[in-house]
Amino acid sequence: KAGNAVILRGGKEAIHSNKALVRILQDALEPTIFPSSVIQLVEDTTRESSKEMMRLNRYLDVLIPRGGAKLIQTVLETATVPVIETGTGNCHIYIDKDAQLTMATDIIVNAKCSRPSVCNAAETLLIHEDVAEAFLPVIEKALAPWNVELRADEKAFSYLEKAIPATQDDWETEFLDFILAVKVVSSLDEAIEHIDRYSTGHSEAIVTDDYAAGLQFHREIDSAAVYINASTRFTDGFEFGFGAEIGISTQKLHARGPMGLNELTSSKYIIFGEGQIR
Repeated sequence: KAGNAVILRGGKEAIHSNKALVRILQDALEPTIFPSSVIQLVEDTTRESSKEMMRLNRYLDVLIPRGGAKLIQTVLETATVPVIETGTGNCHIYIDKDAQLTMATDIIVNAKCSRPSVCNAAETLLIHEDVAEAFLPVIEKALAPWNVELRADEKAFSYLEKAIPATQDDWETEFLDFILAVKVVSSLDEAIEHIDRYSTGHSEAIVTDDYAAGLQFHREIDSAAVYINASTRFTDGFEFGFGAEIGISTQKLHARGPMGLNELTSSKYIIFGEGQIR
């Protein structure tokens, strides 16, 4: 339908790159059945234009903010246009007392170090007290090549060589950097309680060989993606087989988790009749 479009708006820091990218996309549409105008760019990068877009209910169907927590919060508080919240990722990995520690090491290194600046990277490591003494020195050594800074609670600190004491803010922070908060817990229930308190609802993982513990974890953790014995870094539309990804939605309605074209599709009911009445 003419008039439907994807409208892009970026910050002033990338305006020239955004102009070039949109020109490429529009040129690519020329030989297709779609007019180039279905992709548009708002070139006004002022804060006022951003807030004006958030209130264009008559013209915009949905807003998808991509950016930091401050941007997303501003959109949620200001917009009258429907919003899909692609939220921050304060992701956790819990190492259970029955975990395979070699597997746990590989998962943590991947989840923290493969690309720390993305929303599915791990930010907090929770570890059962029964394996903390044996495992924490191993994971500290494994993370050393990336110079990961460990911010540890009192118990974890006693098993680590170069950690610094964690603060309350560390449990709440999406670092997006080579920084990992570390906490020793006494039980699976304590780990779940911690995640429930600080999680942003993005991705959480448990490493365990205990089937019952895995079931309890995925049943009680209310996040868009819950992993048993796998890295949080898989939370991605392409990895899930959805094709191109618009973002990771951390809200519950209507889209949640990795979302692509299906999640951006609305319904239209067409009824052919022969005079039926109700």
